[in-house]
Amino acid sequence: MDISPKVVLITGGSSGIGKAIGQHLSKKDYIVYGTTRNTSRYPNFNDFNLIDLDVTKTATIQKAINTIITNEGRLDILINNAGIGITGPVEEIPDEEIITHFETNYFGAIRTLKAVLPQMRKQQNGLIINITSIAGHMGLPFRGIYSASKAALEITTEAIRMEVKDFGIQVTNLAPGDFATNIASGRYHEPLKKESPYNNAYSKTLNLMDSHVDSGSNPSEVGLVIEKIINTSNPKVHYKVGAFMQKFSIILKQILPDKIFEKLLLNHYKL
Repeated sequence: MDISPKVVLITGGSSGIGKAIGQHLSKKDYIVYGTTRNTSRYPNFNDFNLIDLDVTKTATIQKAINTIITNEGRLDILINNAGIGITGPVEEIPDEEIITHFETNYFGAIRTLKAVLPQMRKQQNGLIINITSIAGHMGLPFRGIYSASKAALEITTEAIRMEVKDFGIQVTNLAPGDFATNIASGRYHEPLKKESPYNNAYSKTLNLMDSHVDSGSNPSEVGLVIEKIINTSNPKVHYKVGAFMQKFSIILKQILPDKIFEKLLLNHYKL
């Protein structure tokens, strides 16, 4: 029986949820490699191994994976965490910003997943955890593009886990709710415009979203759930982590008529 430490790759590992996951797993004696687009920006980072990887550039993905395999001889777990936020009325967000968003949140995750599969298939063993979002289970006002990118990753995970099961590879989703991270400061948000017909509603929703992040849970909670998933012999298709009502909202969407659930969201956002 192989009892050597498992080797973990976490995209977007320099801050926020990715960093919290890496810190937790490092304490549990996993060999952790986190990634960031530019390691030179983190000269004093010593929580775990930090290497360069840009999920929008296939060459950097392959180089990072080759580095890990050269160093460790294997790659056991991929945590597809790299992502960015985006807010705004769908009508007003520039097309190029929508494309850029999907390049990171969806295509970036798929590129990385595809790049690790040959090594995991060779090992006849591997685990891929795609970090999605509770927002990916429903269309949220002024977060429609973000919800769509995470929903796309959720659905693709459902398909690919069936495609790779015969190779000993497991794939699952983990959808976090709101956590106290710096995602709000790093996201693209369509500027508020006084002349916009959406100005009043968008302004109220943006303030509410920011307050949810600021008062969110400690991202270390995500690390605990990740560890449980890793130690589960047959992971579920979907996992959620976050405040009770955020997780419960997914159940409500499944059981309530569409218009009643929509009314709940409108009341929540005061729209």
